[in-house]
Amino acid sequence: MTESTMIRVLLVDDQHLVRHGLRFIINAQQDMKVVGEAGSGPEAVRLAAELAPHVVFMDVQMEGGNGLEATQALLEVLPECKVVILTTFDQEDYVYQGIRAGAVGYLLKDAAPEELIDTVRAAYRGEAIYRTAVAAKVIALAVRSAASSPQTEESVPTPHSGQNTDEQPEPLTDAFTGRELEVLQQMAYGLRNEEIARKLYIGESTVKTHVHRILQKLQVEDRTQAVVFAIRNGYVK
Repeated sequence: MTESTMIRVLLVDDQHLVRHGLRFIINAQQDMKVVGEAGSGPEAVRLAAELAPHVVFMDVQMEGGNGLEATQALLEVLPECKVVILTTFDQEDYVYQGIRAGAVGYLLKDAAPEELIDTVRAAYRGEAIYRTAVAAKVIALAVRSAASSPQTEESVPTPHSGQNTDEQPEPLTDAFTGRELEVLQQMAYGLRNEEIARKLYIGESTVKTHVHRILQKLQVEDRTQAVVFAIRNGYVK
């Protein structure tokens, strides 16, 4: 594999020892390479603009600034980049803020090397990687909050409707129905199609149709991405 086809990774952490360990693990792989290291949020934004990494591992608490704020600033400069929050803190607030900032994943520093490498590849493919117990809880609670609001079978307005703004909306061309929000909630709980069907007293084929429509409307490929995208774009609070 040539250097031009390798996954380019930027490491952001204010501890040199942590960056050294991550660099050793990543550079041992044939399909990825660490192209830069930053010890603060502002430095990460500058290096991202300069080095154009595919994937960034971003610490949360750094002496040089908050990693969540740096994530948002970095993605404004390099929106196609994939940021994964890498921290020792498995906290609900950090997970939620990370999603809202645009991070595609949340990983703990005690993760096994194999999980770290799998996360790099998954992030590069555009997949959402929120697999900690707290992350699953945050996503489920957020969707539960949205689904508990009064809804009808009429279309629910998109997050951008009714807003007087010059900003371009995300590529959402349709709105969710009340039933689709119910299915999305059950997806967040990790239920399979047949389980959702029993829970909502509908046919499994109907569930498959709703899931397909949800993924189409959000323009994502899997269930986790659908839930994360919904949180990030204001469908859930």
